[in-house]
Amino acid sequence: MSVSVVRLGSPRKQNEGLRLGTVRRPPRGVPKSDFARLDFYDLWMPDLAPSAELVSFAQHSNGDEKSWKTFDRRYRAEMKKPEPARLLDLLAALSHQTNFSVGCYCEDERRCHRSILRKLLTERGAEIGAS
Repeated sequence: MSVSVVRLGSPRKQNEGLRLGTVRRPPRGVPKSDFARLDFYDLWMPDLAPSAELVSFAQHSNGDEKSWKTFDRRYRAEMKKPEPARLLDLLAALSHQTNFSVGCYCEDERRCHRSILRKLLTERGAEIGAS
């Protein structure tokens, strides 16, 4: 059993399980009834997405290492708040019982909050599957 970290909208892998969207906004132009069918997500979990302010910071930064470190620090601070922290603890525990995945739309995981989310889950003892 494990949690996979995926790009939302990518084809599902065998035994991936329930797909959780850790994004601030649903996919544009896609009817809600098609989210799962089109491999976006089965369940929306915006509490694990970066805040609107942090997303804006990322979109307006120049993408350098300093900006990324600032984003990482701020996102981790947001995830220390009670609601997201409890969700992370829950997901880490569930990863030992069932397969599921978490994800975001970003093309490059290395500069996406899901790379930090992977680390946060690992730090909580989650079983992480191959990407």
